[in-house]
Amino acid sequence: MADYYAFVQFDSCSLYSSKALELARQLNYPYGMYLAHLSIFHGMNCQGNYPKALDAALNLQKAADELQTNGSEYKPVTSYFPGVLYRAMEDYPNAILKFHESIELQKKLGPIEEIYASYSQLGNIYLRLGKLDSAMYYARIGYELGKKTHLYPQFYSLAIGALGNIQAAVNHNDEARQLLLTGLAHSRRFGNAYFEALNCNHLAGLYSKIDLRDSALEYAHRALQICLSRHFPEFAIASARILAGIYDREKNTDSLLKYTRLMQSARDSIFSQARVREFQQTAFREIQRLQELNAEKERNQNRVRTYSLIVILFFLLTLAYILYRNATRRKKDAASIQKAYDELKSTQSQLIQSEKMASLGELTAGIAHEIQNPLNFVNNFSEVNQELFDEMETEFKNGNATEAYAIASNIRQNLEKINQHGKRAESIVKGMLLHSRASTGQKEPTDLNALADEYLRLSYHGMRAKDKSFNCEIRTQFDPTTSKVNIIPQDIGRVMMNLYNNAFYSLAEKMKKQGNDFGPLLVVKTSHEKSKAEILIRDNGLGIAPEILGKIFQPFFTTKPTGQGTGLGLSLSYDIITKEHSGSVSVESRPGEGAEFKIQLPLF
Repeated sequence: MADYYAFVQFDSCSLYSSKALELARQLNYPYGMYLAHLSIFHGMNCQGNYPKALDAALNLQKAADELQTNGSEYKPVTSYFPGVLYRAMEDYPNAILKFHESIELQKKLGPIEEIYASYSQLGNIYLRLGKLDSAMYYARIGYELGKKTHLYPQFYSLAIGALGNIQAAVNHNDEARQLLLTGLAHSRRFGNAYFEALNCNHLAGLYSKIDLRDSALEYAHRALQICLSRHFPEFAIASARILAGIYDREKNTDSLLKYTRLMQSARDSIFSQARVREFQQTAFREIQRLQELNAEKERNQNRVRTYSLIVILFFLLTLAYILYRNATRRKKDAASIQKAYDELKSTQSQLIQSEKMASLGELTAGIAHEIQNPLNFVNNFSEVNQELFDEMETEFKNGNATEAYAIASNIRQNLEKINQHGKRAESIVKGMLLHSRASTGQKEPTDLNALADEYLRLSYHGMRAKDKSFNCEIRTQFDPTTSKVNIIPQDIGRVMMNLYNNAFYSLAEKMKKQGNDFGPLLVVKTSHEKSKAEILIRDNGLGIAPEILGKIFQPFFTTKPTGQGTGLGLSLSYDIITKEHSGSVSVESRPGEGAEFKIQLPLF
């Protein structure tokens, strides 16, 4: 009932879907909750309330995940629904991505005909983008697959209308008219007012194009009447646009103004700044939630992997010892010892890779914070440009071309800023990919100051993401005269990340002991002399006890509680500096006062 009324009468849809959701929760019935959220999505989408529809789509995903967790045979493809909303919000790249994702998933689950609507939606998008060959390709697939559907015959008029509309765009007017009339009859047969309005609009557009004025007016008015009585703003925009176009050609100013205002009113109800912002915020919160879940999953997997590898390593070490002892007695066991040794080396390599992946996990929170800033700039300048476009349009209408061109110049400047901050976000993502990529071992001239500063910010934001109460004064003293150093940037970046993370951990632990009386401080300094570049990292944390100072670069040595460290970070860092780069690393510390690490690298 709720899903039927979603396309006919929203109040009834809201009532029945709320009751269905409440009952499903009382019965702990995941499939019932999925169907209730599906009805809410359809209702909110038809009403043009895309932020609420996106909430419903995200709840659909959660309900689908619960169905999968419970081992249900029903495996819904939920990526289709965000695609519908991205298409409506004219975010075509994300819409295309979601529809292809739904198609690929349905191909694995089968049968493919039950995702026919994704093909039809892709046809609609490519039509809007002017790519008629692609539009026709996808629309035909959707049309043919929809004939075979068993689960969703009530939505087949969408596929019929999509193909008919594209046939009209390529001037196959007879085929278009026949398809659109069939789609209209199909929507009426299922009592679907939403798709009836859609197909009426398609017919009105076709008749307007071929100058059948009366038929165009009849179907456009019929569609508009449905949209206004049932509040379908997306299709009301299309109806009003067609009517305004007809009256514009006839120079009927009063009617043109009436339907232009009606079109703008419907558009404002969907694309108001508040609703667009709410939609973007909901989408971004979901991205952040998924990033946090993935990061937590990665950390847990790394933890389990690390413990497993340590157990295996212990077992193999024991086995190696036994084999070695027996080898002194029997030379024939030498081959077995060699095999165990090879397995040991392989396991150690995997453990080192696990440490590198754990470092990548630490970067995730910092990357999320860093990329938020350019995204905020992009959103803000986009909103300003929207207002400037309205002002420019007004100036042109008033005949004030000079002022309009001045506004256009401001729009151009804002677009340059959007491009600048977009490239900044791109560089951040490239930096993370560079860190995650396996080292090629190739050295290259690198700006040591920029590298030290970038990993410092990522490490600090990563620490802040884990502990919101943590704050630290950071002082940087970068030598601007330092020339580029010939290093492997991924590996030196990992060294810096290890040292920064250890420093922030020490500062955080000291804060827990001393409270607000303690002022955390981290100093990062670069310098050079003759043939060497130097990096100094100093903190005023807990420091390192003299009795363990000589052990900190040993593999598997750690002072952190179980589960918080593998003991490989400083060991790997020492090898990277001394063996890969022929440099040196030293440490000085006073317990309770802090520690200072000094790295020296050859310039050439």
